[in-house]
Amino acid sequence: MANTCSRSTRNVDFEPEQKMESIKELINKAGERARWNLCQVLFRVAELPFPWMVDSSPDALNKLLADFPYIQSFEVTTRDFQVHPQILPADLKNRPHLARWHRNIAELKNSLNSESKMVASTTEQVAQGGVENLPQMILETIDKSKEPLDSLQYAAQLKIDHQRVVGAIKSLQAHEGLIEVDEVSQKRLDLTAEGKEIAEGGSHEFKLFEHIGKDGAAQAELNIRKKDSVVDECCKQLNDLSLGGNVDDKIKAELKKRKLVAEVVIKGFRVRKGSNFSVTISKAEIDLTPDMITTGSWKTATFKKYNFDAMGVQPSCGHLHPLMKVRAEFRQIFFSMGFSEMQTNRYVESSFWNFDALFQPQQHPARDAHDTFFVSDPAAATQFPQDYLERVKTVHSKGGYGSSGYNYDWKLEEAQKNVLRTHTTAVSARQLYKLAQEGFKPARMFSIDRVFRNETLDATHLAEFHQVEGVIAERNLSLGHLIGVFTEFFKRMGIENLRFKPTYNPYTEPSMEIFAYHNGLKKWVEIGNSGMFRPEMLLPMGLPEDVNVAGYGLSLERPTMIRYGINNIRDLFGPKVDLQMIYDGPICRLDKD
Repeated sequence: MANTCSRSTRNVDFEPEQKMESIKELINKAGERARWNLCQVLFRVAELPFPWMVDSSPDALNKLLADFPYIQSFEVTTRDFQVHPQILPADLKNRPHLARWHRNIAELKNSLNSESKMVASTTEQVAQGGVENLPQMILETIDKSKEPLDSLQYAAQLKIDHQRVVGAIKSLQAHEGLIEVDEVSQKRLDLTAEGKEIAEGGSHEFKLFEHIGKDGAAQAELNIRKKDSVVDECCKQLNDLSLGGNVDDKIKAELKKRKLVAEVVIKGFRVRKGSNFSVTISKAEIDLTPDMITTGSWKTATFKKYNFDAMGVQPSCGHLHPLMKVRAEFRQIFFSMGFSEMQTNRYVESSFWNFDALFQPQQHPARDAHDTFFVSDPAAATQFPQDYLERVKTVHSKGGYGSSGYNYDWKLEEAQKNVLRTHTTAVSARQLYKLAQEGFKPARMFSIDRVFRNETLDATHLAEFHQVEGVIAERNLSLGHLIGVFTEFFKRMGIENLRFKPTYNPYTEPSMEIFAYHNGLKKWVEIGNSGMFRPEMLLPMGLPEDVNVAGYGLSLERPTMIRYGINNIRDLFGPKVDLQMIYDGPICRLDKD
């Protein structure tokens, strides 16, 4: 009836700012017919609630409706539904225009009631059955409707989250040919935080007007109201927009410019019947069983397609620690280069094999309690190869094999002290002695195991860590051969840019530190230590004079920390390790970025 009233009152001089008391007084003074017309004006223009209408004249209403030849031209509002119950059946006699309007509103009411009941029923099904019933409900809705189902509208009707509808549609897509889906997107304007504040409490201008006094003050001209009341157009426009009302494009642009509204894109789906559409969902078989093959039922069965893009199910078994993953990669590199693995099951070692056999003097600082863990029980070892023990004692105290030795009083008691091994070179010493006793054969050996140092704990140092060590025993082996082995070894780790720097080790001469260029840090970093074992270490074991032995070592923790992006070694090894980190850690490939 909005168009009816606007046409009937186009020449009425009405000020929306008039006070409510003046409006009621105007209505009461008017005659019956004029009162009805005036009520219609106030009803539409001033947007007063229906109870302010004093009288309802059927003749006046019939005349107002006569201006429109088609009921479809009406813009129906809630006010039409408010007036409709006021009209009695007797009022419709001999008033065709009023009767036509009355029938139209009645049909519209029935239609809305039917739709409301359907939505309520569907909503109740969702509430009772949950999301599991949605696929069936969607199929039934598509079957009854001639138009494709819009997922956004459907979710709004059911008053549920749109993602639940999307999930149901995705489950239906698993059945081939059941439905066809097109992706659609809608643009809409949503109120920003400031826009919502204005829509609820009024615009800033309106609030300012409300704070200005009606009379003002003589000395403050700006505080005087020039109008008794104003209409908060900004608040009204925002409310109309939020309720889906029609708002002029220029007004929308202005609201966007003021950042009171923002444009958002909503993605949804339009669902229609597929080539194999059915209201009944047949359950697809997941596995091909022996019974299906025997009976032949597989020929008519429908099988669920494999989703090769799915993440898969995480295995419930244990997971390798990152250190073990890197260790496995190191072992593979050693094996591919012809190395054999040494036995490293001696955590407790005598000082003889840990220090003396390596031509490391008993006064060396590394043997002090500040760097070594000494075992209290048993505190001393007693079994040594006596002839080898004497040769080691001699080369330390008097020299030999072309060396002057250290010239000090070598003590057996010091060599007998048990320690937690400080390096796996003690294992290499045992293996080289065994190699000499069994008759020398060229050998390549490696070990990866735990060693212990009495060091201060910090982000890069622990009291126990893992050492990777390689040993090569060959006749006429040179330093150039050793550098060639290093180059190939680290190349298989993905490290090609190497540098070598001379250094000092008690049991190797010459000795080298190995550096590699770190692309992430943009600098050279030390990655290992190496050297040729001294004759004072090899010849007392019984190895031939033309045999040279090269050794090199590096830690297991440093490359693991770099590979997995761990900054604190205590997050990698020890009681503070996060088990989820172990669970999520990927497979290690040292030669891949």
